[in-house]
Amino acid sequence: MKLTLRCRVTLSFGFGLLVVTSVLAFATWNLASGYMLRQREASATRQAEVNVRLVERSLASPGLDELLTGLTTGPDSSILVLSHDGLVRAGREVDPSQLPAGLVEHPPGTERITVDGLPMLAVARPVAGDAVYVELFGLQQLNRTFAFLSAVLIAGTIASALLGAALGSWASRRALKPLAELNSAAGRIAGGDLHARLPDQDDPDLAALAAKFNSTAHALEQRALRDARFASDVSHELRSPLTTMVNAGAVLRRRRDHLPGTAGTALELLTSEVDRFARMVVDLLEISRADQTDDYEPEELDLSALVRNVIGTRWSAVPVEAGPVRVLGDRRRLDRVLANLVENAERHAGGAIFVAVSRAGDRARVEVEDDGPGVPEALREQIFERFTRGRPGSRGDDSGSGLGLALVREHVQRHHGRVWVEDRFPHGARFVMELPALTKS
Repeated sequence: MKLTLRCRVTLSFGFGLLVVTSVLAFATWNLASGYMLRQREASATRQAEVNVRLVERSLASPGLDELLTGLTTGPDSSILVLSHDGLVRAGREVDPSQLPAGLVEHPPGTERITVDGLPMLAVARPVAGDAVYVELFGLQQLNRTFAFLSAVLIAGTIASALLGAALGSWASRRALKPLAELNSAAGRIAGGDLHARLPDQDDPDLAALAAKFNSTAHALEQRALRDARFASDVSHELRSPLTTMVNAGAVLRRRRDHLPGTAGTALELLTSEVDRFARMVVDLLEISRADQTDDYEPEELDLSALVRNVIGTRWSAVPVEAGPVRVLGDRRRLDRVLANLVENAERHAGGAIFVAVSRAGDRARVEVEDDGPGVPEALREQIFERFTRGRPGSRGDDSGSGLGLALVREHVQRHHGRVWVEDRFPHGARFVMELPALTKS
């Protein structure tokens, strides 16, 4: 799985700080531990040399044992004096065999060793009379200091990595904010909101991008408005001659019996095409008006009453099952949506057989069912596009203008809803419209 840009920036910051602080921690550890160890060795060496001079003066006297006992520095320290006459020691019991042979045989020397599991610093010095003085200094306190220092450095390294990740997340979010705004504005334009614009930017580089995007969006909006105005103007200009043609066709249709044969058939074809042309012009006017403005005065509507009124006006035989649901919308547009859905079923599937209004959570749901051949899955999105009439010859002889369902989707989306088609059991199609429902039904 490819990581997002924000995630990569966050990880880069975190990893970068982890590497830097790890190097600094390693250097600090080496410098600090080496310095403290050298200081401890220097201190132990100085103390051992002072003790050696005291031991040389008392080597032949009987009070050597008491002197060595007094020279020990703690419970873990130990002093051994090895000579041809034997072994004299004080402090912690240590077997001479545990001492490094090279250290005892070739003094002076200093070496870190482990005795009975405890870290020790062994310092060996020669004593007059071929004797060897060995003093063991405990390193437990120094090791505890090392452990504390390493824990602090490791914790600091981890904390810095987390801080780097947090800083990277903040920086990436701030740096990518213009990109998120651009993505949002582009998405709104793709969804039909041609008024979407990028906010003004203070950064000179981003200001040029925002200005170019806004000018492009403005040009696109003007182009869409010009196209919509053109369609509206053409439709308006066509209405007068079209009305004359429709009325003339109605007169001729009443005299159909006087036009037998080919002339009668031609008249039927002519009047049906004029009627379809009239519906197309009305739909074009509606779409051009919707394209030019999104504004409408929403009102609280009883969706069930609205559906019953539309169905009862022209399709009183269609059964309606409606529960109490209220929505906020434009009555004229919703009337048109429902009428187009029922007309679509009438034109392509022999008519609607059932209309239902219900509530599904916070959504108002309207279903229009037919008993026709259904809609192939490959066409279920295409039929809501302009001038799409479905699969030729599959859903009836009158293919319509190809604008009715497109107008349905336009109006539903302006109500922040959605519309789709699905299969109906055992056959047929079910057109479903969902709108935001008001809290109080």
